[in-house]
Amino acid sequence: MARFPPFSLSTPCLWGLIGSAAARLVSTGMSVTLQDIDYFISPYASGNVTVPSAWLSHVPSVNGFAPVTVVQEDTTELSTLSPLFSTWSTKDDVFTDAFLDAVFVRGQRQSSIGNVTSFRQGQTSVVLPLESSAVPSGPYFIEQTTGKLYPVYRLYSDFAGAFNQPLLQKPDGTFQTLSAQIAGVASATIGVPSRLYYTPTEDKPLAGVRVGIKDIYSLAGVRQSNGNRAWYHLYGENNVTGTAVSRIIEAGGIIVGLQKPSQFANGETATADWVDFHAPFNPRGDGYQDPSSSSSGAGASIASYDWLDLALGSDTGGSIRGPAEVQGVFGSRPSHGLVALDHVMSLSPVLDTAGFLTRDPYLWDTANQALYRTNYSSFRGKSVRYPSTLYTLSFPTTNDSASDAMLLAFQQQLASFLNTTATPVNLTADWTSHPPAAAPSDVTLPTLLNLTYPMLISKQQISLVRDPFYADYAAKHDGRLPFVDPVPISRWNWSSAYPDSALDEAITNKTIFMEWMTEHYLGPADHPDQCSSSLMVYVGSAGPETARNVYRSLPGAPLGWSSSRISNMAEVPDFVLPVGEVEVYSSITNHLEKFPVTVDVLAAKGCDGLIVRLAQDLLEAGIIARPLTGGTMAGGEVLL
Repeated sequence: MARFPPFSLSTPCLWGLIGSAAARLVSTGMSVTLQDIDYFISPYASGNVTVPSAWLSHVPSVNGFAPVTVVQEDTTELSTLSPLFSTWSTKDDVFTDAFLDAVFVRGQRQSSIGNVTSFRQGQTSVVLPLESSAVPSGPYFIEQTTGKLYPVYRLYSDFAGAFNQPLLQKPDGTFQTLSAQIAGVASATIGVPSRLYYTPTEDKPLAGVRVGIKDIYSLAGVRQSNGNRAWYHLYGENNVTGTAVSRIIEAGGIIVGLQKPSQFANGETATADWVDFHAPFNPRGDGYQDPSSSSSGAGASIASYDWLDLALGSDTGGSIRGPAEVQGVFGSRPSHGLVALDHVMSLSPVLDTAGFLTRDPYLWDTANQALYRTNYSSFRGKSVRYPSTLYTLSFPTTNDSASDAMLLAFQQQLASFLNTTATPVNLTADWTSHPPAAAPSDVTLPTLLNLTYPMLISKQQISLVRDPFYADYAAKHDGRLPFVDPVPISRWNWSSAYPDSALDEAITNKTIFMEWMTEHYLGPADHPDQCSSSLMVYVGSAGPETARNVYRSLPGAPLGWSSSRISNMAEVPDFVLPVGEVEVYSSITNHLEKFPVTVDVLAAKGCDGLIVRLAQDLLEAGIIARPLTGGTMAGGEVLL
């Protein structure tokens, strides 16, 4: 057994140590369990009340904290509170009857105050005075010795592995790690505040909306990783929150955590490509399909958790659309340039965009307005004149499979809704027939753009991310290189074989295509109620895509051309709409499982709001349905 030499301290020295220790002692909140539900008590008080301790003697407490309820609603009779609490239980996952032992009510007659009553059978409640109008209605924990009221967060396990860091949004607008952990296997614990604390207004349209943020965005007080462990440990906490996230916060959004991206926002496939971190789990179907990337955590969380409303991702080459497609939720690559991307890790500035994944097309519209502001034109409450031209790309022509039949039925319903006829197009053939004057002669569209996307993302990320990262790491670690996943490495190495002029050529080719698409297909409409000259639709997903238990070949540059690259190059909006789901036999479960079917809708640049309005109208018409969380788009158990 180890022995330590005796020592003694003088009284002044001892008091100095005690004072030093006290100065470093900071509360980070407290976790409790109330009626078998896990909660987190915020360390930041919302206000305080004056209450005799005897009035709370019947309320259960832990470490001096007791659950209570605050009511700011205009109530003249206590009898109106019982139905109010029933409404709260329906709309809020944090509030329960366990907070009703003590109820602070503002505006009650003095004769009612201190009365013992019952709002639920078998439960007695004491009604107490509430002088302050500043503390929002909802559940709280009161510190009995001080009367301070602390907000309460419900704790959930991130079973899908979607989050890198759980966060607590501080009153000063910065963030700290949420210091809580509940049962779960290799899972973060996420805390969400009561929805009752927030009331959306014109200035705060996202008040109380719970948002996950892709871990490439800078948040003040938080380290980011960009999906790389070495990056996380090399750099300190960010001291700035960038424009995009700041706008969400200013609109009232509640940031609950950073979500996993594939490394440096490059496209990675589960499981072999993900080395530093494990890929999130796609909850749909058999539960072992690739979640797509790079906004992997965003897609998995929106499909898994009904306690989460929005996820902010980024889309350079499909990083929002891919996860939205394979998990059957709404997702948007917006028109390029709608919001500044300062303090965001870049893949390619000429392609990078910020957008949302969600299950609610109405919230989608509100969030877009908050994020893009005057660069976004909402059609909510306005007349709309949909384009009479509907182009389709690579849609099935026969009902050879269940997904083909579903897609054909959707195409017919969409055309009927728009009062038009779908026009199939072949961009490669049209390019050959009507090439732009600026294009090299006798060069096909796939040939022109074959290297464009990989060249843009690799050349630009090398200078903006890799080189400064390598230099900073080497300076700290005696010239060493940091570990980087195989996909980014392979792409960076590939482009290094090309001269710097290849980047300029790629930008030129992108511009040529963008101008051609605007002139021939997706140009602006003359009438503001229409916005876009046409709509273009292609297949997003048609059932199971890629199982995560399959070994793959070595990664390389993402060469080639496909419909999903149209919006990247043309800078037009490309929004994913869930259509339905099909049953397919799973070799993992040996059962028929349901997998999402989705389409992507494109419009002219700046007509993002038109597509969202279309999604809303198709929902109202019964042509599409609002996706739910769970193993299927209609809900249900997630297979674990």
